[in-house]
Amino acid sequence: MNAQRLHGRVALVSGSGRGIGRAVAEKLASEGAKVVVNDLDPEPAKEAVAAIEAAGGQAVACVGSVTDPEFADRFVATAVDQFGGLDIIVNNAGYTWDNVVQKMTDQQWDDIIDVHLTAPFRILRAAQPVISATVKRERADGLAVPCRKVVNISSTSGLQGNAGQANYSSAKAGLVGLTKAIAKEWGRYNVTVNAVAYGVINTRLTSVTTEEKTIKVADRDIRVGVNPAVMEAATKQIALGRAGSAEEAAGAVYLLCSPESSYITGEILVCGGGL
Repeated sequence: MNAQRLHGRVALVSGSGRGIGRAVAEKLASEGAKVVVNDLDPEPAKEAVAAIEAAGGQAVACVGSVTDPEFADRFVATAVDQFGGLDIIVNNAGYTWDNVVQKMTDQQWDDIIDVHLTAPFRILRAAQPVISATVKRERADGLAVPCRKVVNISSTSGLQGNAGQANYSSAKAGLVGLTKAIAKEWGRYNVTVNAVAYGVINTRLTSVTTEEKTIKVADRDIRVGVNPAVMEAATKQIALGRAGSAEEAAGAVYLLCSPESSYITGEILVCGGGL
């Protein structure tokens, strides 16, 4: 018996060149999955692939924005062409672009809904014909249909709301609805569809700083980082008394990708340290 719990599985992980996504890709690969890594920029994607290969895993890169209308088909095709199938989908890519509602522009609203809700929808839509055809073939050949997995990344902001994040909270709440709907549609394929709602996780988007820091997204400078006083106040609301690490965040995704979670579907797992 192979000790790797995901041996031979093929996984798509969007936004996996950095942060939580990279930790998820590395975790799945360490358990034997063949991973299609994605990032908006080529270098982080290549670095993630190289790290997985250096650790003895298998990975390829599919570079590009998940918001491009043609991306989903290319993402799914990469898994099929490079690794011969598709077993796990982790919809992780995203960022925040905050503002109070009276100052939020249509572009801020549309772009955040696009990356956090429309992009996962497109990826799942593109994956359905592949999964359906694979399951039909397995059944026709008299083979057992393995439990395949979808994990969508939501947020406690999508469950409780958060001031200054009307766009992000709405997108993540919508992702919960998408998760529950696809769980009902794909149960017939023996696919479980769940979501992980993160609380405060240490990443470059939430790094504590008193300086104004930005990242480049689609030629726009998006502000990142959290004021120390804000982080301190948030930490006081967490039962464990600290923010989570990217590796701990990846662990929550792995739980829902593991064979042991084969009878859990349509659920939201909060990974927030007791927030």
